Amino acid sequence: MKPALTNRLFFTVAVVLTAATVLYSCKSDLGEARKINLDETPMQVVEGIFHIQSENGMMQLRVESPRMERYANDSVSYELFPDGFNVFVYNEEGLLETEITSLQARHTDSDADGETWEAFGDVVVSNIIKGERLETDTLYWDRDNERIYTDCYVKMFSPDGFMQGYGIESDQRARHSKILRPFDNFFIISNDSTKTYVDSVNFIGPLL
Repeated sequence: MKPALTNRLFFTVAVVLTAATVLYSCKSDLGEARKINLDETPMQVVEGIFHIQSENGMMQLRVESPRMERYANDSVSYELFPDGFNVFVYNEEGLLETEITSLQARHTDSDADGETWEAFGDVVVSNIIKGERLETDTLYWDRDNERIYTDCYVKMFSPDGFMQGYGIESDQRARHSKILRPFDNFFIISNDSTKTYVDSVNFIGPLL
């Protein structure tokens, strides 16, 4: 094989492997992630993102990320969070109810699709108050309708047992989560009515 052709093949394989690290590993019917042009230079880079949303002095939402990169062209703009993404959602009483974490995330605003949030890579959704945890590879967050969803493989752990399947729909606080195609699930049956789950995050001790 000619050296020039060998170098070209090596370069092509290297680009494909690199691009694979910034795309979803879940083959979602909802649509493949938009390919990121690795040659693009971000318009803006912000280190240490910390965003708070509140209403009437009550915390509603907190977003944290080590790094944000903003890209834009004529038809679409998006923010990429390449080093981790954390969302904390609070309930009506101001208690931390839900935490969403992922290895990467993207916020896109386009003329065609509007505003979308996507989290991918070891996505974990924890409902702190209920003691439930959901794990998947890719998650979509519809802030306008306050819901999260995916059609990827999902595992859900709770004090009552374990569920798994493909696809999930839920409100954004993960209060009412439904696996769309469940399989091989099991539940814990206990006659001990004295056993309770304690929310250790919001617990402040007994009232005196």
